[in-house]
Amino acid sequence: MKSFKKAALASALVLLVAACGNDEPKTTAQTTQPAPTPTETAPTQNTPATQPEVAQTAPAPAEMTIKHASGETKVKMNPQRIIPFDLGSLDTLEALGVDVLGIPKANIPTYLSQYKDDKYTNFGGLKEPDFETIYKAKPDFIIISARQANVYDKLTEIAPTINYNIDLNNYMPSLEDHVLTLGKLFNKEDVAKAQLDQLKKEVSEIKAKTENMSEKALILLANDGKVSAYGPGSRFGFIHDTLGFKPADDSIAVSTHGQSISFEYVMNLDPDYIFVIDRSAVVGNSDTAAKELIENDLVKHTKAFQNGKIVYLDPNVWYLSGGGLKSTQLMIDDVQKALGQ
Repeated sequence: MKSFKKAALASALVLLVAACGNDEPKTTAQTTQPAPTPTETAPTQNTPATQPEVAQTAPAPAEMTIKHASGETKVKMNPQRIIPFDLGSLDTLEALGVDVLGIPKANIPTYLSQYKDDKYTNFGGLKEPDFETIYKAKPDFIIISARQANVYDKLTEIAPTINYNIDLNNYMPSLEDHVLTLGKLFNKEDVAKAQLDQLKKEVSEIKAKTENMSEKALILLANDGKVSAYGPGSRFGFIHDTLGFKPADDSIAVSTHGQSISFEYVMNLDPDYIFVIDRSAVVGNSDTAAKELIENDLVKHTKAFQNGKIVYLDPNVWYLSGGGLKSTQLMIDDVQKALGQ
């Protein structure tokens, strides 16, 4: 009996040892991935050296420096409260889709008559700015021209101010520079370039005709019953210098008010074209119409009169404005009529 008990105990011990020998730890998917072979690369974490490069975008400038006739001025980008005293700049801003606070309403050209609306503040006249109203409007950008140059310093005390004067000897390059400057300031460069390209195209088309013409032209300003002549390099020299009309007299002195002349001079010069700007029509200082003044018995002897080539230009554009995208287009249109286009 004792022998049987010893044998049973020995068998139990053998089974227990065998069971313990087969008791292996459980595994999971994370612990059973095969090691990489020589043709595989084990995944590694990105280090700074292997991180993909991110392009750094430079911050947009907060302001730009504009060079002008009175110096240099820093202007914040995309100003919102604008007062233009230069009417050419006003029509450029309009063409670019930029609105303004108001204008000098004492002198509004017909082609800018929409600015008579009460939503636009009246800031005085071209030569007499209303400083109190300007100050109260809190502008952040003012544009002037030669007519307001004497009050430039006073205006700069109110807001950043630029004095834009077009270079009459380099009209189109000067216009292009100013338009592109405003285009950049207001983020409208594509619009500015497209409109400039159209103007340059039309100028080239006119010059292609005038450069082969033998006919000569004379530019006259009618003012209060008197006349003065303008030639190349003058305020109306665009006709000669840009559009290519040959001057009937290339010795006319360059002067703001032109060279005083007589109608005998016009008759003896005998121009093929006479371009007339009627100053009295825009300042209202004479009851004598330019046509009545110019087409007298002496001028009727000229080829210009006899061939119907006395052209009355829009004084609102030529005398009051000019130097802008819209006004330059209107000037081109005026001259195209003289060519029968």
